[in-house]
Amino acid sequence: MLSFLFFSVFLARPGFPQAKKPQARPVSATAAPAQTWSLDELKKLQAVLQTSKGDIVIEFLPDKAPGHVRYFVNLAKSGFYQGTTFHRVILRGIIQGGDPFSKDPAKRALYGSGGLKKLKAEFNDTPHTRGTVAAVLIPGDPDSAGSQFFICVSDQPQLNGKYTAWGKVVEGMDVVDRISAVPADANQLAEDRIEIKNVILRPIPAPQPVPFAEASKEEMKGYHAVLQTTFGRIELEFFPEIAPEHVRNFLKLAKLGFYDNTVWHRVVPGFVIQGGDLSTRTEPLTSEQMAKFVRNLQAELSELKHEKGTLSMARAETLDSASTSFFICLAPQPTLDGKYTIFGKVVSGMEVVDQIGSVATFDNEKPKQRIDLIQAEVLKKEN
Repeated sequence: MLSFLFFSVFLARPGFPQAKKPQARPVSATAAPAQTWSLDELKKLQAVLQTSKGDIVIEFLPDKAPGHVRYFVNLAKSGFYQGTTFHRVILRGIIQGGDPFSKDPAKRALYGSGGLKKLKAEFNDTPHTRGTVAAVLIPGDPDSAGSQFFICVSDQPQLNGKYTAWGKVVEGMDVVDRISAVPADANQLAEDRIEIKNVILRPIPAPQPVPFAEASKEEMKGYHAVLQTTFGRIELEFFPEIAPEHVRNFLKLAKLGFYDNTVWHRVVPGFVIQGGDLSTRTEPLTSEQMAKFVRNLQAELSELKHEKGTLSMARAETLDSASTSFFICLAPQPTLDGKYTIFGKVVSGMEVVDQIGSVATFDNEKPKQRIDLIQAEVLKKEN
């Protein structure tokens, strides 16, 4: 019988990812691999799990669990995981996969019992935090790991030191979240088939540079931006000498394409039009992208005035809460002076701004028609 982590309605209680007992006997974790991989080789690899819900990228912890990592890598290289599923899901708890029986929908009763008793424990000090990947065990048998693994959707401190953690999700936690939310039966078996179509091993790519991270004020002054909208083109220039971090932030987000396919989500006739809310993107950003590239900015207030065409940063009530959303003034707004960070202005396309500012809106200032910010293009100024 399958044993499971048990969750109350509100809080996770101590429990364990466990499985049915197979018949095979355990062997040494370092004795079974089909190919020998050095620790340095494993440190340079990552695995891309291509699933029916999206891609999950895992990096390994060979210093902590070399046998488990080698075993997984060899299975992945052989194509073992193709067609297996994430057969067990616990909402905001864990997701579990890697059972070879899960390739066959007719063997649902056996899900959780396959591919075990291949490895000896390599318990370590890696905490079971959100994104940790660890080996599934049979209840009461620490040396029963094999092909099955689970991913922590949330922190699971009750598992620390009791399961072998061997990897960490570095991209795709949004996919993990979606998998954990799939409906499950009374035995926590996913009612939908969440297939692992393939596992690709690849070198860890070089870190993506952050655009304009090291750019000087003078360098940033050499750039402008063109906003392509539903109603036409708006050209912006920036004031890096006045608000360097706000300019850097806008150029970074625009260069990364984060503003593309967002909407002008707020229109107040005679006051402002507002855009840059990344939650309005047609294709949502991943949690990893948000964590890496989006942050709150310290205010850079100045003596500049909010005139018609002024580009300024929206924020919440807290002064240092601006992050991505910006606004363009439709007329002078002296009540905003000294309270919001001005970092640029419209240099052409003000007629487009006015057209956006005249659309009909609901009572919450949301336009009744969708007005797209199709693309925010960063261009070098011509000499």
